[in-house]
Amino acid sequence: MALLDGKMACVLGVANRWSIATAIARALHQHGASLILTYEGERTQGEVEKLARELGDAPTTACEVSKDESIGSLREFIAGRGLAVDALVHSLAFARKEELSGKYFATSRSGFSLALDISAYSLAALCRELQPVFAPQASVMAMTYLGSVRAVTNYNVMGVAKAALESSIRYLANDMGELNGVRVNAISAGPIKTASARAVGDFTRILAQVAEKAPLRRNAVAEDVGNAAVFLASGLSSAITGQILYVDAGYNIMGIV
Repeated sequence: MALLDGKMACVLGVANRWSIATAIARALHQHGASLILTYEGERTQGEVEKLARELGDAPTTACEVSKDESIGSLREFIAGRGLAVDALVHSLAFARKEELSGKYFATSRSGFSLALDISAYSLAALCRELQPVFAPQASVMAMTYLGSVRAVTNYNVMGVAKAALESSIRYLANDMGELNGVRVNAISAGPIKTASARAVGDFTRILAQVAEKAPLRRNAVAEDVGNAAVFLASGLSSAITGQILYVDAGYNIMGIV
């Protein structure tokens, strides 16, 4: 029996075939979950619909997480099909490219607000709006990165946004646990070759440094994150909430080497 037989997962953040969200969706499907996939707009709709056809003709719908009414429409989309969410995957982050190089103090006020809204606040908004369609003991998970707790060159405002996201994980875990045992966690993935990651200045150097110094002497890949997501979505993680699970080949434990 597959770990996720009979469960339904809603995955937000698929952008293309290299996305971490894509690897997570594939892993959840391989372990028996049915899926709902969302797209932000026409820019990603085609890629999401293509993936959905590969993964059991999963239903797809638009969801722009900067708009509460759009998240409300996602709730109605789920409820209208008589479904309940067993796993919610928040694989969403955004900062303007010009904010991801140079000095952090050069971050614009509008760029700061945008990064925090999309990358952190959206998780709280999703939890609030989707409460009615969460199944008992549902699992909510978000994606974060080491730049939330350490200064990583050029990560800048995204590191601040991820720090806010990780703090939100703890507050949401406390809030959501009262709702039929809903759990909230995050996966801190190492640097992975995705289109969005390449927006960070000097990203190739970061990859090389991690592969050289991590205990496993390699970078994590998207499939590693997908496997961790299956664990968090399954009953094997039934007493785990409010945690940041590092999936980075061990790089986060290293000091000066």
